[in-house]
This record gives sequence, C-alpha cells and structure tokens, in this order.
Amino acid sequence: MKRPARIGKIWLGTMLAATTAIGGAGLAELGIGPVAAAEASVQETASIYIAPIHNAKFLAGAKFDFRVELNNWNGQASDVSILINGKNAETVFGKTFEKTSTDKSREFTIRNVSFAKPGTYTVRVKAGSLSRSVTYQVVNSSEAGQKAKNVILFIGDGMGVSSVTIARAMSKGLTEGKYNGLLEMDKLQQRAYVTTSGMDSIVTDSANSASAYMTGHKSAVNALGVYPDNTDSSLDDPKVETIAEMLKRSRGMSVGIVTTSEVEDATPASLVSHTRRRADKPQIAEMLLKLQPEVVMGGGSAYFLPKSATGSKRADETNVIDGFKNAGYSYVENAAGLKASGNPKKLLGLFHSSDMNVYYDRSTNNTAALKSFTDQPTLWDMTSKAIEVLSQNENGFFLMVEGASIDKQLHTMDWERSAYDTIEMDKAIGLARAFADKNGDTLVIATADHSHTASIAGTYQKTETASGRDALGTYEASGFPNYTDANKDGFPDSPDTDRKLAVTFGATPDYYEDYIFNSIPVAPAIKDGDKYVANPQTLDDPDAPDKEKFHHTGTLPHDESTEVHSADDVPLMAHGPGSDNFTGTMDNTEVFYAMANALGLRLDGSKPAAGNWLELSDFLSLVGGSSSFDAKKNVTFVKAGGSTIVLYHSQGIAKKNNKPVPLKFKTENGKLIVTSESLLAALGK
Repeated sequence: MKRPARIGKIWLGTMLAATTAIGGAGLAELGIGPVAAAEASVQETASIYIAPIHNAKFLAGAKFDFRVELNNWNGQASDVSILINGKNAETVFGKTFEKTSTDKSREFTIRNVSFAKPGTYTVRVKAGSLSRSVTYQVVNSSEAGQKAKNVILFIGDGMGVSSVTIARAMSKGLTEGKYNGLLEMDKLQQRAYVTTSGMDSIVTDSANSASAYMTGHKSAVNALGVYPDNTDSSLDDPKVETIAEMLKRSRGMSVGIVTTSEVEDATPASLVSHTRRRADKPQIAEMLLKLQPEVVMGGGSAYFLPKSATGSKRADETNVIDGFKNAGYSYVENAAGLKASGNPKKLLGLFHSSDMNVYYDRSTNNTAALKSFTDQPTLWDMTSKAIEVLSQNENGFFLMVEGASIDKQLHTMDWERSAYDTIEMDKAIGLARAFADKNGDTLVIATADHSHTASIAGTYQKTETASGRDALGTYEASGFPNYTDANKDGFPDSPDTDRKLAVTFGATPDYYEDYIFNSIPVAPAIKDGDKYVANPQTLDDPDAPDKEKFHHTGTLPHDESTEVHSADDVPLMAHGPGSDNFTGTMDNTEVFYAMANALGLRLDGSKPAAGNWLELSDFLSLVGGSSSFDAKKNVTFVKAGGSTIVLYHSQGIAKKNNKPVPLKFKTENGKLIVTSESLLAALGK
C-alpha cells in the first residue's frame, strides 16, 4: 500500500483546476503548457476548482458535498455566479453556501446535498473574467437483471494478473503445460478487467482506488471518501457517500469488514471514512464506531486503545473498544475467542496491534515473526464467522473481505509470502461461493484495487555451477516448478523447492535476490545516508564474499525503499445474481454502479417497476435478433424470430404488423429495457 509523499492540498487543488481541460478557462485558452501551467497555478494564475469533478457520476439521492474554489483570486463574492442547469446552485440544493476566504482564495461550500432525479447536470461557474463548466451524470440502478440480496466483495490488495497466476502455479501445479486445477476465483462465472487510475495520477494507491469501489467517485492519492480541497485540514474535504452508508440508511442492511491489515488501513477504511489523509487512523477508528458495521475484524487495536494503555498509538484517552462494547458488540482478541464467540448480533475482532501476520508465518507458528500474537485466525475463518453474523439480517448484507498482505509482501518483494496470502484469500472465496450457490441470493466478487510490477520470468534451479541470475531458466530451459502439496491443503509444503518460480520485479530500489525464501520478513533496502541501498540481510548468507553477484540495481529514485504499484489493469471475477453487470473493461468507479445495479439500490424513493426487466440488446444477442433506431421518427425497429416489432417511444406503445402488442419497454440510463414476459408474448403473437 505504498504511496508517494503527500502533495500540499492547496497546490493539488489549484493544479487540478488549471490543468484539467473540462471547459471554461483551460490550458488551451491560457496558451501555456502543462508544466508551466502547474508552476504558474501555484504562483499566480487564478483558477476555478469544482468538486465533485467533471464527469462525476452519482446515484440519484446519493449524498455529497458541493464545493467551488477560486484559487489565487481575491475578487468579491458578489462577482461570482454558480449555476446548475441554469439555476442558482442554492436554489437547486435548497441550501445556502458556506462562504470562506483567505488572502488568495474564495470558497463556496454546501454540504450533504443530492440530486433528486436522474439526468445530466451542468455546473457553470463565473468569477469576474474566469469561467469553468463541469458536467455530471445522475443515474438510478437498473431494473434489468436478476437482483442480489447480499454482496460479498473480496479485494486482493495489489493482486494483479501475475499474483493470480503465481498462486495457481504454486497451489495447483502444471503437467505438460496444463494446470492440474483451478483456483476458486478462477471458477467464478463472469470476467472483467478494471482500470485503476485516480483523479490525480495514472498509478493509484490503495486509498483512492478502494474509495472508487465504495463511492463510485474518483479521488486523489491517500484520500478516502472525499474530493481534495485547498485547506490544511484532512478532515474537512468535500465528502461523497459510501455504499455502506447508503445501504444502512436506505435499506437497513448489515455491513461487514474483514481484513488481514489494520482495520483502519486504506481498503477497510474505504467503507466508512472521509479523509484526505489515510494516515488519520485514530480518527478512522472513530469513524468505524460512528457507522457501526455489524462486523469488524482484522488488526489495528493500537488505534482503539487509550493513550495510557500499553501499545496504544492514540494521542488521547479515547477507548474505542469500550465504545464498541457499549454499542452492544461482542469483542474477541484471538482465534480461540472467535471460535467461542457464538452467534452475536454484532462482532468486533482485533487480533493484532498492527497488521495481522501473513498466512505463512501464522500457519507455521513462526514465532520469530509472530512475537506474542500466536493465535490469529485465518481469513476464511473470519469470513465464515462474518457471514454467520451478517446473515441474521433479513434485509441482507454487504461484506468486504481484504487479503491485505498480498500487497504488503509484494512491496518488500517477498512474493512467496504474498502468494500464500493469495491462496488464503482464495480459500475464503471458495467458502463464500459455496454459501452463494446454496442460497441463490448472494453476489460474490473477487478483484484487486491495483497491481504490482511482479512477473514470472521462468523458473529458478540452483546447481553446483549456477546460482543467482545464472540459475534462472527461461523459455524451454524453464520447464515447470515442482512444488509439492502432500496434505492437499492447497498450499505448497514449502516455498523452497528444487525448481521454483522465478519472479522478477520491474520497479524497485537496489536489492539482493538469491531466490532463497527468507525465514522472517525482511526489508529489501536500508537507509544509507540520504538514499536507500540493498539490504544484505535478505540473503541466505549476508556475509558471503561473492554476495554482489546477487545484487540488482534498482529502477526507482534512491529515496524509494520498496517496490511500487503499477498502472496495469486488474482482473475481476463475479458469481451469482447480478454477476452479468461485470463484463469487458470497466473503470474502477463503475464497479460501484455494477454492485448498485446488482442490488437494485435506489436512494431517490423510486420503486422498480414490476416484471423481469432485461436489456433488449442482451436478449437480441442471444437469439440472433437486431434493432435499429430512427431518430427522426423516434421509433425503434426490433427484429427477432422472423417478426418485426416497432417501438413508438413518444407514445410508449409497441406494434407488430401495425397492431398494438402489450410490450413493456422504456429507456433507462441510455439503454432500452423490456420485460422478458411481455417481449416473449409480443414475439409469439
């Protein structure tokens, strides 16, 4: 979950406004290049920043904060016009702007508002000679498709395609080029690829990428549930509502968070948090208590304990654990306690003061790594208990399960530990899939928030004459790895074997690699003066006279201490009702809307019409039919099964052979949908 140093908020907000060509005074009109624009915007160029940003998408009725910033502009508020679809923004939202200012800026903010109806909304801001426009799309969840009662979302943090392949190769093995079995995630029904970039950079961190899944909005590196603003505070930025907040307030659904990281870390925090700074972990612990997900399990107890308690990382005496207990939660601290917890209505489980240890070290009781935390549950045990607790709610539940150290171990280039954690999450996916298949009302999704630069280059086989890079076999010399799994638990008996995978990394600091598994996790680089250098403690023999043959020169700046994220698309697999919403190449914000569609989530008070609605194009593709739209006449011609049906959109009627047929149809979010019953009846007449 590594991320770059935080850019100053005023600089970021101003730079985004000056360099994002979305109408109004953009770069082309200013006549300057992007680099010069960024420098000028910080120093003197006046600009308008609008949050939410251009092309933001909303569910009708979703809550958000609206903000306009006039940066490096000191005109009068009376010279400012803020219109939405030609109407005063205060009139549209029914609230008055909170107006603030500094010696270099003016701000206009309205909090906790929503767009009541689907449609296109254009915001136009004028301030003296400056002007800017952004456009929003407001939608409702689709009425088409089978709906889910529950959603279980697995996020393998940093789990790119290569992580899935590494885990499959180590868990299942290959025979003459064919895998001897598939992972549980491989068996899910639907496939898609997800693009991961944030609003401020092509390579994301885990905060704003997870936030995109939970809100349907882009954000900036380090941000959760907010758009960045120009203030110093990280807790006052314009908020956008999370799916957990929506489901609890609109449906009374239960929410669960399960992770192997600190529960305040970026991915789990994305369900409850609104902060520009993911490191606000004491505040995030309080945000968890405020929303009260019915299940919260992972590490991170240090931020729940009062300052006076041993191991606390809080600066105050707030006891967040007591807050949960007072709210009716059962509290457990280890695997034994989890097993004995029964079936409580609400459950808090904190199994480590920091991140939980990785599966390899937990499963081998590696006390050198575990220290005093020798009884931590598996991810599948936590998932099973979460489903058990959440299933008590007849309104349904939303459960997020994170395999957090897939990412954390890739940063340190300890890819074997990462792979074991991928397999651990895969076993939890299998458990969830079995629950979904048994009950028929649960959507299971498995995806990642971003990728890493790891790749399988071949295999590694040390011999008497070859070691290090000289023992790496490529193409036909690679053969196949020979991991064993004698107890058939899905995990390799050992990460070291005669011929093991050779995993290489594309963006690293200087490091040593001897392809021998480290008995405890070790940082790949250490500080030497003002730069990071390769850490010899990663070697099996750190004092070997020939150790430099294992040295790899890094590709990153010398102030980077670990491997970093990549901009690669990530895989998404889905299973169960609503899984057909996940296809093709999806922006990460569209995963939110696909989940909303699968649940039939509506926040504007509207009710889906009766009938089994489906997209007409999907039906026609199945039966070999076609449709065409005549814009002048505003009619659609539907051809299927030797029949032609004409849809008259203006009158809302359908005809076949020039006679009315009772076909129910309408346009929803730009797509033509029909009820399957009426369509089959119309075609049969």
